[in-house]
Amino acid sequence: MTGLFAYPKGAAFGRVVPKQQFYEHADISPKVRELFVREVKRITWAYKLAPETIGLPGSPAIPEIQVFAVDLKDLDLHDEVLGTIDRAVQFPIIFEVRRERAGMVEVRAVAAQKVLGSRTPKVSAYFTGDWQAQDTVRAPVPPAVNLAGLYAQLLSPLLPASVRPGEELSVTIDRMAAVRRFEQELAALEKRLRVEPQFNRKVELRRQIRDHTDELTNLMSATSPETEDTTWRN
Repeated sequence: MTGLFAYPKGAAFGRVVPKQQFYEHADISPKVRELFVREVKRITWAYKLAPETIGLPGSPAIPEIQVFAVDLKDLDLHDEVLGTIDRAVQFPIIFEVRRERAGMVEVRAVAAQKVLGSRTPKVSAYFTGDWQAQDTVRAPVPPAVNLAGLYAQLLSPLLPASVRPGEELSVTIDRMAAVRRFEQELAALEKRLRVEPQFNRKVELRRQIRDHTDELTNLMSATSPETEDTTWRN
């Protein structure tokens, strides 16, 4: 799945938001301000998914979901830009990032889990879908009984591994953070192995690489190792 959905027409908002509104009223570095200027052409508040627009009840954790379209000047966008926008808006956001390449307009969905409840929302790492042609057929908005459930289903296609049965979204996001950490550690171990001259250290590095590979397999599994063990024993 691409993470691109055909949002209801009744939820369309279509308001252009001046990008200066984000970096002039936020405590950001000159580097991030420059990224806004260099990379972002336009920011559009495209859809407002709220009780009054799509008929699903909200909650203090997910009162509304916003969809922002970000048109690029360049071919890609730094996460620092998205993070600045996310922290300035007190609602969860699904981003649709658009670029022009070789005369064609492409779009991809990008989002992080946002946890409200403080003056500055807590934002996870960003997850992205693949670049798609702008006229790609979009999936229908998934059915849900409330905005919290809808939010989880809008994020799920962007995650590198499946949500496990009965798993809370926050637990899935934590598991994805662990996946990234183990991938980085595994890459570092493999790099050390390539240059390590001593045999006994090579043996230890290979053992650590096997352990990290096994842990990654467990983290990426659609079921938890405990569930698999219980099923096997039964």
